[in-house]
Amino acid sequence: MPSLKAIRKRITSVRSTQKITRAMKMVAGARLNRAQQRITELRPYAIKTQEVLAAITQSARAQSAQDGASQEAEVVLERPLHPLLVERPERRVMLVILTSDRGLCGAFNTNINKRAEREWKSRVEQGQEVTMKVIGRKGRDYMSRRNAPNLGYLPGVWEKLALETAQRVGKEILAPFLKGEVDSIYVIYNEFKSAVSQQVVVERLLPVRPLSESEQAEASNATEFIFEPTREALLDVLSPMYVDISLLRALYESMASEFGAKLTAMDAATKNAKEMVDRLTLQYNRARQAAITKELMEIIGGSEALKD
Repeated sequence: MPSLKAIRKRITSVRSTQKITRAMKMVAGARLNRAQQRITELRPYAIKTQEVLAAITQSARAQSAQDGASQEAEVVLERPLHPLLVERPERRVMLVILTSDRGLCGAFNTNINKRAEREWKSRVEQGQEVTMKVIGRKGRDYMSRRNAPNLGYLPGVWEKLALETAQRVGKEILAPFLKGEVDSIYVIYNEFKSAVSQQVVVERLLPVRPLSESEQAEASNATEFIFEPTREALLDVLSPMYVDISLLRALYESMASEFGAKLTAMDAATKNAKEMVDRLTLQYNRARQAAITKELMEIIGGSEALKD
C-alpha cells in the first residue's frame, strides 16, 4: 500500500489538474458562445449564397439547352458561364481538411483525420489523383505520418480567423482549379450541431453543387431572377464571393465544433478528477486509520509486556 505522504502528494497533483481542466472548460464555454453566435449568423447567408449561385447556373444551362437548336446556341452551351463553374470529369481532386492546431478536444481531430484518410484512399482506388490542403497542425502531422501525396499545409489560419483569412485560403486553393490542375475541390470539416454533437461532412466546394429536387421545386416557384447589368457580370462577383463565404462558414463550423468538443472533454476530465480525489481521499483515510490502529496495537502490546 502506498505511504500516506505519497497519497497526499497524488491528491494535491490531481486537484491541481482539476483546477486546470475546470479553467479550460470555462474558457472553452465562453469561446464557444461567441463561435456559436458567429456561425448562427453566417450559416443562413452562406447557404442562400450557394442556392442563388446554383439556381442562376442551372437556369442558364436550362435556357441554353432550350435554345440548343441553333449552332450558335450549342457553342454558348459549351462555353463555361464562369471559370469557377467549369465542370470536368473528376480525375484530379483536391481535399481541403480542417483540423485544429491543439489537442485536448476529445475525438474531434481523430474523427476528421480518419474520415479524410478514407476519402483519400477511396478516391485513389477509383483511379483519381488526390491533392491535399490541410489547415491545422493535427491534420498535417496525421497525414505526414501516413505519407499522404501532394500534401500542402496552410499555417496561421486559426490565429486570426476573419473574412480576410478565408479569402487568403480561397486564393491558395483556387489557383490549381483555375489552372486546370484539379477538377474539383472538396472540403472536409466538422459541422457544428451542439456542444456535445459534431458531424464530419465532405462538401463539394467547386464546381457548385447542383440543386436537389426539392430545391429545384422551390426555385421554380420563386420569383424569376432579373440580371443587372448581365448574368456574366453578376457571376464575376457572386462566384468568388460564394467561395469565400463557403470557406468562412466551414472554418467557423470547425472552430465552434472544436470548442464544443473541448468543452465536453474538459467537463469529463473535471468530473473524473473529482472522482479520483474522492477515491484517493478514502484510501488516505483508510491508510491513516490502519496506521493509527497499528500504533495503538503496538502501545497496548508494549504495555502488556511491561506488566508481565
